[in-house]
Amino acid sequence: MQAIWDAEQGKYVFAVQRGRMPPTQPTHGQFALTNGDPLNCHSYLSGYISLLLRAEPYPTSRFGSQCMQPNNIMGIENICELAARMLFSAVEWARNIPFFPDLQITDQVALLRLTWSELFVLNAAQCSMPLHVAPLLAAAGLHASPMSADRVVAFMDHIRIFQEQVEKLKALHVDSAEYSCLKAIVLFTSDACGLSDVAHVESLQEKSQCALEEYVRSQYPNQPTRFGKLLLRLPSLRTVSSSVIEQLFFVRLVL
Repeated sequence: MQAIWDAEQGKYVFAVQRGRMPPTQPTHGQFALTNGDPLNCHSYLSGYISLLLRAEPYPTSRFGSQCMQPNNIMGIENICELAARMLFSAVEWARNIPFFPDLQITDQVALLRLTWSELFVLNAAQCSMPLHVAPLLAAAGLHASPMSADRVVAFMDHIRIFQEQVEKLKALHVDSAEYSCLKAIVLFTSDACGLSDVAHVESLQEKSQCALEEYVRSQYPNQPTRFGKLLLRLPSLRTVSSSVIEQLFFVRLVL
């Protein structure tokens, strides 16, 4: 899956962009955070979190009413459309958050190429995406192109890993501010290849981590281990194969 900068539209497009997509919201322009908090928050870092939240293209509830019904079994078309919305949301959110639009285009693309699948898993957990195995297998096209038994077993194992990551995040009852910080920590990674300013990206990740730590300490004072538990969920997001996500949700959309 490739992220491509469309100069005419002024945004990234992916190869999976065929079909219905939600309209783009106006951007917030270049962010310059100061100690005078732009959103009436109490500190520099809480103002940063407010801007991360405001960058969301639409509220979680607008991913689709199906998300809020755990026992609802979605059809194949609904699954694919919901997945496309979540991927679109991740990219739109990234290009509207503080500091990301100021990076060189090549750096923005490198970061999104590396982290899109992790952002997708976080969005799936945030909207409580139903993950019933049968429609997932159907969406992946296994019935149309049968796999060998060994490949089916391996594929089922990847589905289980994806389900486990989503369920473990849901079990922590992560709130929207925490999700925004986690996504920023994931996005601003120095692991991306060919970054022009690694130190700057690292500083943005550190800023996002500090914002999360301050937020958790102020909002959940009776949960001293919460911040650590949230951070510990991030490395395992990479166990979810991006190629499996493509096969599960975007095989019908890739051009």
